[in-house]
Amino acid sequence: MQALAAEMNLSETAFVWPDGNGWRLRWFTPTVEVDLCGHATLAAAHILLETGAADPATVILFKTLGGELTVRKTDAGIEMNFPAEPAVELPSGDIPEGLLQALRLSEPPRAIGRSRLDMLIELIDEAAVRALTPDIPAVAELDVRGVIVTSRAGTATAESIGVDFVSRYFAPAVGVAEDPVTGSAHCTLGPWWASRLGRNGLMGAQVSARGGIVGVECKGKRVLLNGSAVTVIWGKLGKATKLE
Repeated sequence: MQALAAEMNLSETAFVWPDGNGWRLRWFTPTVEVDLCGHATLAAAHILLETGAADPATVILFKTLGGELTVRKTDAGIEMNFPAEPAVELPSGDIPEGLLQALRLSEPPRAIGRSRLDMLIELIDEAAVRALTPDIPAVAELDVRGVIVTSRAGTATAESIGVDFVSRYFAPAVGVAEDPVTGSAHCTLGPWWASRLGRNGLMGAQVSARGGIVGVECKGKRVLLNGSAVTVIWGKLGKATKLE
């Protein structure tokens, strides 16, 4: 599976197969297996629903390295029930050495937090998030899976696409320089912004080059992530045949 994921060379490649009352699900970046991934879970559920392998009227159970995850079809798209991964805000003296230099920040961040998986950096505004050009090799040396950079959405973005916050996600330590959309990062972003904005239902925009929108609802120790997927290609793996 790891070799195939390296050949695909995408942020994550998901592998799914029947397992008792649910489905076994594993995720691989081009270099490592990971224990929590949102958008590859969304893709796996989408394919199971689209092919008829899963019933849209019932909950899909995935058995993963990150524990059991449930997914269901809703009127809004696909809803994933994930564990919350809240970040603890760090005092200035506890900022990991080299973090700010690796991000090449032009001004100090508003706040820095650390979750079980990632560092979270809150910047002053959306423009700073979009303009960020981190030193990717230096980010890879940090002792975390990845770095989430976020801010409250600017007025134009909030009004045009109805989101509350923006983010980007860098994880070169696990083979992903910048992820297009990261569901698992929203397990941290959801609690972070819920506490700041005073409500549990939120919308986030990941403003990578490809980008995407993630609906987030905080439910105590769980986070409900909402999104949609589109099938763009079908294929079948097998032995190569000689062309005549």
